[in-house]
Amino acid sequence: MTAAGADSPRLDARILLAQAMGVTRDDLIAATRPPTAAEAQIYEGLIARRLAREPLAYITGRKGFWSLDLKVGPGVLVPRPETETLIEMALSLFPDRSMPLAIADLGAGTGALLAAALTEFPQAQGTAFERSPEAFLYTRDNLAAFGDRAKLAASDWAQAGESSFDLIFSNPPYIPTGDIAALAPEVRLFEPLAALDGGADGLDAYRSLAALLPGVMRPGAVALLELGQGRGGLVESLYGNLSVDRVAPDLGGIPRVLVLKKPK
Repeated sequence: MTAAGADSPRLDARILLAQAMGVTRDDLIAATRPPTAAEAQIYEGLIARRLAREPLAYITGRKGFWSLDLKVGPGVLVPRPETETLIEMALSLFPDRSMPLAIADLGAGTGALLAAALTEFPQAQGTAFERSPEAFLYTRDNLAAFGDRAKLAASDWAQAGESSFDLIFSNPPYIPTGDIAALAPEVRLFEPLAALDGGADGLDAYRSLAALLPGVMRPGAVALLELGQGRGGLVESLYGNLSVDRVAPDLGGIPRVLVLKKPK
């Protein structure tokens, strides 16, 4: 897989072998038996998919995010570690975990952000808005464990205008159309274009959110928007009708989260 361009071929190979043998990666390390002939055949098929640069998460059907193990697959964006910065910011801005927050996840995809937020705020309730029928299947499955605390809206986030919220998350499509062709094959060839393409300048979704957010944020509410690299200043300029609190960096030091507040 090194020749195919995979970033971590040995780790990928171990994960896929564990998948083929029906064990966890930790169990694989402790295992003493070789794979059976049937398992070896399954493994070869998984390796072939990875050599074609299919995302590892699509092959295994799972992806870790925050403290969660999420269901993922074709048709939904794979959650990234940098997106966890939005949850970190929410926890710093709302230190009282017992608050009965009303939360929205706009363009929820897997539902990762709302699932993590509802885990950290056990008295909160939230609504996930996802317009893609394919992605919505994962939204539904990943939020099922939260029962009535998680409402699902199979619709564009414009439908959020009928409600109001204390905390809003969004990881919108923000890659300029002209940059899509340069993305890694795992992203460009497999992940849904609608979750990536932000229009000619990468700002289309942010313009839509700028029109929506003031009307759905309660007084004192916070909106946390993920940013693409180098997009901070351009995005900030769209939100003159809200208070730009800060742009928070991810663990790599890249400006990652635009923090917006509505005055009380």
